Amino acid sequence: MENKRDDLPREEVLLEEEVEIIDETKENFDTKDLTEDEIRWYKEVYKGDSMKQLTLRAVIMGAFLGGFMSLSNLYVGLKTGWGLGVAITSCILSYAIWKALMVVFPKIFKTEMTILENNCMQSTASSAGYSTGGTLTSAIAAYLLITGVHMSWVILTLWTIFLAALGVFIAIPMKKQMINIEKLKFPSGIAAAETLKSLHSTGADASDKAKALGVGGLFGAVIVFLRDGIPTFFSKELIPQIVSLPVKFKGFMLKDWTISFELSAIMIAAGAIIGWKIGWSMLLGGIINYGILAPWMVQLGSIDASKLNYRTIVQWSTWAGASIMVTSAIFMFLLQWKTIARAMSGLKGIFSFKKQKKGYVSSIEVPMSWFLTGTFVAGIGCIMVLHFAFSTSWWMGIIAVLLTFVLAVVAARATGESDITPIGAMGKITQLTFGVIAPTNMVTNLMTASVTAGAAGSSADLLTDLKSGYLLGANPRKQFIAQFLGIFAGTIVVVPAFYLLVPDASALGTDRWPAPSAQVWAAVARLLSNGITSLPITARWGMLVGGLLGIIIPLLEIIFPKYRKYIPSAMGLGLSMVIPFYNSLSIFIGSLIALLLEKKLPKIAEKYIVPVSSGIIAGESLMGVFITLYAARSMVGDVWKSITSVFK
Repeated sequence: MENKRDDLPREEVLLEEEVEIIDETKENFDTKDLTEDEIRWYKEVYKGDSMKQLTLRAVIMGAFLGGFMSLSNLYVGLKTGWGLGVAITSCILSYAIWKALMVVFPKIFKTEMTILENNCMQSTASSAGYSTGGTLTSAIAAYLLITGVHMSWVILTLWTIFLAALGVFIAIPMKKQMINIEKLKFPSGIAAAETLKSLHSTGADASDKAKALGVGGLFGAVIVFLRDGIPTFFSKELIPQIVSLPVKFKGFMLKDWTISFELSAIMIAAGAIIGWKIGWSMLLGGIINYGILAPWMVQLGSIDASKLNYRTIVQWSTWAGASIMVTSAIFMFLLQWKTIARAMSGLKGIFSFKKQKKGYVSSIEVPMSWFLTGTFVAGIGCIMVLHFAFSTSWWMGIIAVLLTFVLAVVAARATGESDITPIGAMGKITQLTFGVIAPTNMVTNLMTASVTAGAAGSSADLLTDLKSGYLLGANPRKQFIAQFLGIFAGTIVVVPAFYLLVPDASALGTDRWPAPSAQVWAAVARLLSNGITSLPITARWGMLVGGLLGIIIPLLEIIFPKYRKYIPSAMGLGLSMVIPFYNSLSIFIGSLIALLLEKKLPKIAEKYIVPVSSGIIAGESLMGVFITLYAARSMVGDVWKSITSVFK
């Protein structure tokens, strides 16, 4: 039996249990230049004209939840360098809060939010809580480390808005290719859609899936509570986060090479949704990177043996991994030139005054005129801030924005295939580029890379939300507007919070705010201050070989289509070199479990893999946010003291 996850399960395309013809007039719409799947989706799944979606209450709820959760992401980012997903958590919280308000204030809150309103709310919350603060804990904090001073709040506010807006607008042409045509998985998008379906479910089959999601959610919540909750609430260590055999490999413990197992179910659940090919490719890449290449580089002196850990290893392996991802994504993107040309053909009508025939694209998809106008305005905004605030020349600013569009494609594809957005790796490519053309200017190096990281993260986030909308039959244009509005809600909260939590450079690199991501960004900027020759020769060879592999692997899939399932995923290999081995191992385990279920129990697998996996992701995310906020309770006191001190 073939692995359906690699060939796109039918429920991911149509969600058959919710299929209905909602408007007979759809038969009259122009279907020129549409694929059969797009026509079928519009006629059978789309509900955006018959159900409330972009409403004031949805946007306000999303802005509130997103602004609130942006604080938790700021806290986690300064502590660990990572960010927490917002979409799924906001869906559950919004549903629960609105239900409670209907009970407490029945005269004011009279009706439930529709499933599309909650989906729209999710887009606003995700934008406010995740996209806007993407570079505060990395590039912006690194700027503070290098210069020793904060940039003004006006500059940081404009910078945050322009970066997030640029990412949102450049995602427009990617949506048709990655979601409508290729149907990339975007596992968190699927999980959010399944979560919303379960919350709004009716009928026996939907009820079964809702129960499965609930069981998965409980399991995920218990895992993270045992791992993080008991130490946080009771100051007792029950279960370590990472488990590894007490065995030495090449003179170091296995855990030093990140060859261990993470007690987290999120990556296992994501692996079950992602599919077998990405799963085994990431395990293969992890074995090659951490079992062969890293020990070799330690022996050659390219990796610091005195501080062997994930951070020191990835400082070398990022260059090869990023090169694989960049060349493979660009190559695959260019192979779809006909589709790209069709998507971009909408631009020709921008300057035409003739009345356009009403059709699928003109009625619900985000018009290409928005892409052109929005990208131009946001791009010019970024270039102007770079020039006037950071003394970056105009032509360098233009290069940064153009490079960002290319690397955002890479980041979005990586997210679609694996649910991991390699923002750091994409930022390093821009840092490397400007290490060549502006080797002595560390500020330019950081801030141009900040454009890439901020916009790429925002693009991937929007496409993940649009995936949810696609599965639920939402109007993508309305969802785009909700995402755009969330930018301003998040900026209002996260920018002042950054100044309050990090009053000066001395606060970074401490036990309170280790800021590991910022430390890496600053270290790379200092390293490249003397140009690309500052990189170890082995890193440069890694970039060359990785770049070639990124082209060779897709070519092999084209030349030998019958053997495609035996050829590793280039994106999977590249990602495995920029994340710890235990993440790749968890994804592999999840994909293996899904594969075995599909072979042995195909009906059960088809019905339950996605809802159970979605529940695990939702449960662990929600409990993780709750524990994080509890751990950050002292942060509230610090913020309050800072605010009151201003008025003394």
